[in-house]
Amino acid sequence: MIIIVMGVSGCGKSAVGSRLAELLDAHYAEGDEFHSKANIEKMRNGIPLNDDDRWPWLTAIAEAIQGWRTQGRNAVVACSALKKVYRNILRGGHDDVIFVHLKGSMELIAARMAKRKHEYMPATLLQSQFDTLEPPDEKTENAIAVDITPPPESIVETVLDRLRKRGLIT
Repeated sequence: MIIIVMGVSGCGKSAVGSRLAELLDAHYAEGDEFHSKANIEKMRNGIPLNDDDRWPWLTAIAEAIQGWRTQGRNAVVACSALKKVYRNILRGGHDDVIFVHLKGSMELIAARMAKRKHEYMPATLLQSQFDTLEPPDEKTENAIAVDITPPPESIVETVLDRLRKRGLIT
């Protein structure tokens, strides 16, 4: 099983994803680590990424997912996966990918981003993330939408409960 914890910057992907991986005894990967230096510099300078910037990044993550799949490893990946076409690349035609969409208002996420320090993702890019976001369809995209208002531990418990209800974990 591959779980992709997705959503706009600042929604809690890393906190939720790393804890999920720990509790599920799965490999954890931070999607940001797959970005090229050029992408990182672009974001650091407050320039939103476009599709041409994202294709190699998404392909690299998809290749890593395929590698874990081949090794028989479960994995959790924190990755924005903002558009359906991006999620299709990450899915790679397989049914074992579950998207956990961390949803919250722009006001809530902006307030959280104002309190954090990120190496290269400034809060000024948040609007571009919301503009790009195509929320996944829970039925057709094998997705789970979770409100991010509660603390991360509660969000993780909600995700685990939803996975249990789907019969994906015990």
